[in-house]
Amino acid sequence: MDMTTSTDSRTLRADAERNRQRLIKVAFRAFSSGADNVTLEAIASEAGVGIGTLYRHFPTREALVEAVYRNELARLRNSADELLASRNPAVALRTWMDRFADYVAAKRGMAETLRAVVASWTITSSATRDGLTTTIQSLLDAGAAAGTVRNDVNAQDVFASLTGIFLAAGAPGQREQAGRMLDLLMDGLSARAARQVTSE
Repeated sequence: MDMTTSTDSRTLRADAERNRQRLIKVAFRAFSSGADNVTLEAIASEAGVGIGTLYRHFPTREALVEAVYRNELARLRNSADELLASRNPAVALRTWMDRFADYVAAKRGMAETLRAVVASWTITSSATRDGLTTTIQSLLDAGAAAGTVRNDVNAQDVFASLTGIFLAAGAPGQREQAGRMLDLLMDGLSARAARQVTSE
């Protein structure tokens, strides 16, 4: 076996994967920016690759949007465990909500294309909702166990509350307002708030 050829092949595969990940990262930023008419050419240029490289990885706009969506959904779900490992559960939950806001902002930026992807059943909204509800439940359970989050909260209610907040204030220019609304939601979720209600 030619070791040089094998090494070159691995290098090419590694370069290709780096290009793919860079394109996804740049596309996420572009879709989250609130800018209108984000073009694939602009994404390729910012990523430092040619448009041909982008099309080799993502033959259509739908393919790129689906990749960004799946990547951000996975990152959002995985970040819950990372946050719980490094912060107290209440802080982890509030920080995760901000990451949810980033995810929603990206969805808004690619909403039209994403609707086509969902319509094709490549992605199902029910599976997304179920996965995020499971993640929220893990954060709530950790907070309840630590005594910082009330133990009578339904994860589906929290998901619905988050969805409502971002429907009302999900645009990039509304992040400050969304943050205040998330703080109010967290106040309602705190174990302290539950104790106050019980004692009255």
